[in-house]
Amino acid sequence: MKVVLDTNVLVSAFLSDGICSRILRRARNREFSFILCMPVMEEFRRILKDKFQFDDAEIFLFTSVVSEAAYETCRPEKPAPCICRDANDDHVLACAAEARADFLVTGDDDLLVLVSYEKVKIIRPRAFEILFGD
Repeated sequence: MKVVLDTNVLVSAFLSDGICSRILRRARNREFSFILCMPVMEEFRRILKDKFQFDDAEIFLFTSVVSEAAYETCRPEKPAPCICRDANDDHVLACAAEARADFLVTGDDDLLVLVSYEKVKIIRPRAFEILFGD
């Protein structure tokens, strides 16, 4: 199963020990194929630095863990055509579609309201975690 994790899932994975951190551990253990969207990685770095004031060494560590967990990376050729009510999220949709992901896991209501895009199901972290049934 191919999965794109949105920025808010990655940030949450490092800020608390909850569902998002379990999802990232599953990615690291190759329980699913984590497709790392490069625009998400860029946003992840920016949020860690600007919003949470992590230093460069911490950001390097966090991004190394995320990169190591990735099965493959994707940088969409072009953004999705104005699909999301927040245009900044169109690159995530484009990445998920280009990678032929089964799921886009996010806590972002602007994405969740779509329910799906092309063949990609858009779901919350809790709903994704339930798929594993442990």
